[in-house]
Parts: sequence; structure tokens; C-alpha cells
Amino acid sequence: MAINQAYLFLTFTVNGVIIGLIFDFFRILRKSFKTKNLIIYFEDILFWILSGISTILFMYYFSDGSIRLYMFLGLSLGFIIYMLLISNIIMKIFIPIISFFKTIVNYIIHIFVIPFNFTYKVIFKFINFLYTKIRIIMKKQPKKIKKNLNIQGILKKNGE
Repeated sequence: MAINQAYLFLTFTVNGVIIGLIFDFFRILRKSFKTKNLIIYFEDILFWILSGISTILFMYYFSDGSIRLYMFLGLSLGFIIYMLLISNIIMKIFIPIISFFKTIVNYIIHIFVIPFNFTYKVIFKFINFLYTKIRIIMKKQPKKIKKNLNIQGILKKNGE
């Protein structure tokens, strides 16, 4: 009986370490990307859901669904050990890695956006050029032609 309890205690200590890893995953995301408060709320809810699911699965598979105080002590001990000994190392490793990949992805996106940006500017300048030429031509037209074409009536109907 005591060996089984020690086994469960160690198992839930591992579960505490896993919950610490999940916690650090969300911390790394927050430090690597600018997140809005609404997203942070959803991340917090997701963390607690994942932590709860992990704990329930551990209880189901390793203790046949029974709940004992030493399980929660092991869970807490595993989380504390993780936060004190491993968390700083994980953060120092993964934040620069994610920042590096974020820089590479931004650079690749920038390379792909340049042709679209150039095309947009050319098309916009061409349309602007046509618009100004048409306005100049329309201002130079005699009033008689404008009246015959009923352009002023169209402009008034459209609210211009």
C-alpha cells in the first residue's frame, strides 16, 4: 500500500511538472508576441482547462479515479520544483528561439509583400492619374455639353 502511494505521489509530481510546462508555454507566447487582454483571458482559461484535464486524466489512469490529499501535494510539489529549477532555463532557451523564427517569418512575409505593395502603388497611381485627367477634362467642357449629357443631374442624384 505504501509503495502504491509513493508511486502516485511521484506520478502527480510529474503531473505538476507538466502543468508547469503548460504554464511556461503560455508565458513564452506572451513574452514573444504582443497579445491583447482578450487573448490573455482566453489563454488563461485554456491553461486552466488543460491543467484540469491533465489532472483528471492522471487521476483516472493512475489511481482509478480516487482522490487523495497526497496527490495534490505531489502536484503542488512538482509545479514548485519546476518553477524553481527548470522554468528559467526553459524561458531562456525558448524565447530567443521563437524570436529568431519570428524574425525569419517576418522577413519572408516582407519579401512576399514587396511585389504586391509595388503593384498596388502602381495601380493606385494609375487610377489617381486617370481620375485627375477626367476631372480636368470635365471642367473644361462647355456647359452646353454638360447639360446635354445630363451629368449635373447624375451628380445631384448621387449626392455629389
